[in-house]
Amino acid sequence: MPHNLSKQFERLRVWAAGALRRVRNLPVWYRERTTARTRWVIGSGLAAAVALGFGLAWGAWQHMCDDCPSIAQIYAFEPKEATSVYAADGSLLHEFAIERRTAVAYAEIPDHVIQTFVAVEDRRFWRHHGIDYLRSIRAFLEFAFGGYGGAGGSTITQQLAGNMFSSAVDRRDISVRRKLREMKVARTLESAFTKEEILEAYLNQINFDGVYGIQSAARYFFGKDVAELNLPEAAMLAAMPARPRLYNPLRNPDRALGRRNLVITVMERQGLISAREAEFGRAFPLLVQGDRREGPAAPYFVEWVRQKMLDRYGNRLYEDGLKIYTSLDPQLQEVADSALQAQLEWVEAQPGFRAPTYEETREWAAEDLAVTEMPYLQGMFIALDPATGDVRALVGGRDFEDSEYNRAVQAVRQAGSGFKPFVYTAAIAAGVPASEIVFDTPIEFDQPDGSIWSPRNFTGRFLGPITMRQALIESINIVAVKLGVRVGIESVAQYAHRMGIETEVPRFPSTAIGSPSVKPIEMAEAYTVFANLGVRVEPRPILRVENVRGEVLWSVPVEREEVLDEETAWIMVSMMRDAVDRGRGSGQRVRALGVPREIPVAGKTGTTNDLYDAWFHGFTPDLVTTTWVGFDRPSRIRLNAQGGQDAAPIAAMVLKWFYENHPAPGPWARPNALLQREVDRTTGLLANAWCPVDLIYTESYRPGTEPRESCDIHGPWGTLVRPGRQEADSAAAPITDDFEF
Repeated sequence: MPHNLSKQFERLRVWAAGALRRVRNLPVWYRERTTARTRWVIGSGLAAAVALGFGLAWGAWQHMCDDCPSIAQIYAFEPKEATSVYAADGSLLHEFAIERRTAVAYAEIPDHVIQTFVAVEDRRFWRHHGIDYLRSIRAFLEFAFGGYGGAGGSTITQQLAGNMFSSAVDRRDISVRRKLREMKVARTLESAFTKEEILEAYLNQINFDGVYGIQSAARYFFGKDVAELNLPEAAMLAAMPARPRLYNPLRNPDRALGRRNLVITVMERQGLISAREAEFGRAFPLLVQGDRREGPAAPYFVEWVRQKMLDRYGNRLYEDGLKIYTSLDPQLQEVADSALQAQLEWVEAQPGFRAPTYEETREWAAEDLAVTEMPYLQGMFIALDPATGDVRALVGGRDFEDSEYNRAVQAVRQAGSGFKPFVYTAAIAAGVPASEIVFDTPIEFDQPDGSIWSPRNFTGRFLGPITMRQALIESINIVAVKLGVRVGIESVAQYAHRMGIETEVPRFPSTAIGSPSVKPIEMAEAYTVFANLGVRVEPRPILRVENVRGEVLWSVPVEREEVLDEETAWIMVSMMRDAVDRGRGSGQRVRALGVPREIPVAGKTGTTNDLYDAWFHGFTPDLVTTTWVGFDRPSRIRLNAQGGQDAAPIAAMVLKWFYENHPAPGPWARPNALLQREVDRTTGLLANAWCPVDLIYTESYRPGTEPRESCDIHGPWGTLVRPGRQEADSAAAPITDDFEF
């Protein structure tokens, strides 16, 4: 006992002895100084005062807990429990919680774990009825003379009762009134539950310095389930509840070790363990490891899920122990993460890259804590299952710790040439065949401010007459603009919205070559229309949500809508397959990086104005990918940046891995209604006997759009030139997938 406390007890003893002598002499003084009538009056008054005091005390006790939990509330009480987020394979991705907790049944807790907590927290737990009166009296005396540093008098049942008060103010209150309220609820608990049920509830709620419940603490501090804890580990956990932060073995290992050994000694004194077991336990090293995970494996995806759950369930997300089953493929996610990081490092190493690299920026940040904005190159990647919309992988940025901004679902960036398929879709749907000849020649548009806008191609060249198919393959800007104007920019915008683009689509000619700003997740959704031959599917990161009892609260349906006829969609897919498979196709980098030709891949690249954004949208019958590379503050990526070089390799690496581990899908089945004709690519008309073989190809047509006339420039005397036909330099040129305006 502390020296100051001993002096206080000595003073109390002296005072009590004197008071006792005075009380012993009171009857003599009382008889000598008072009459019988006076003694009767005084005695009656004292009896009435005692009765009144007892009545007031009893009434106060009865009404002490008018706002305490009732029996019904106690039966219904459930502690706040962590919500778990699971990947598609059932593995745990993350937990959301104010009090991180995973409940465990009493039968799953070993006896030696239970004994350690009873020994140190409440040795008479099995004998009392909620209140340990001897311990309470001792605690009261030590509080009276030693202040708040004295021993606690709360039993395990009282501690459990304290957790049932709803407000944070109630929980911090350590007044006599609070203790009396706890006693009242503790008695109620003991009448409503068995000792085992009380212990189970207590062990599942106890605070281990921000980690709640014995199971969560076992996982956090020792990386194992509570059933696997040995005696020294159990003693370490039992040592913490008295002062969780002080005895946290990760924060204060020396203090924690001393406290753990004290718990083991207490168990030995109580006869719960032998001297040999106690000696072994005290000698056992403090092998704590902590939960070293820096965050979820897919932080941007998990944060997206959290936002959706908050919108639907509010704070229940952190309290109700929900189970969220998601669509994420952990292996594909890991590959996507690695592919994005590797490609961004490659871009940073290229000639013409002038910005600070990721590594350089990290060094600055380490040296200068004032650095808050990371100016390094960013990127994002999305992979969807087109049949269901399930989000199989999502990378929203390069480093979640630096920036939680999710570029996959929040960013709004210029679409670039990835927008052109909406123009071509509108044209095919309007009856313009893919073999239609469009002149790649200069065009000008008067602007409202009196200026003239004249779009140009990436190469600065004009190719003259070219089929729509070849123009999309080579991503020719002029042709896209002319087609957009021909079918109507309004029609283009309507198709874009119908297919999944929710951001505003301006009605200007420049829209045809990707001036609108879009969200990447919307572009991925729009491209599911092509992969599904006309059916749009909404991205689905969450499959279902269950409560702690396994009951399904929310089953997320597959949202599918047919927005395009199958024939138009198939023709568009065939054109974008050529963009990947043909030598001058803007997406041919995918094949060059090892995606086998037996895997049917279609896609479209995009590079925006002044080389600010690089895109690639690549898809197969069972996977849709969207990739973006750029800076958060729009600026030039590098000299000669292109979607095919800077963004497409990420998708290529993901697709290559995916089909090394999954069966190859068959190609998209051509709709029976489509007609096929052999045509001359110079004219877009039916090939005749004199057309050069290398200019003949097979084109598909929606009924009524097929050509009916034969090629009129190839004949028995060689190539004829139509009057007025503009010749153009069609020499080989670099891949063109960009626009500037």
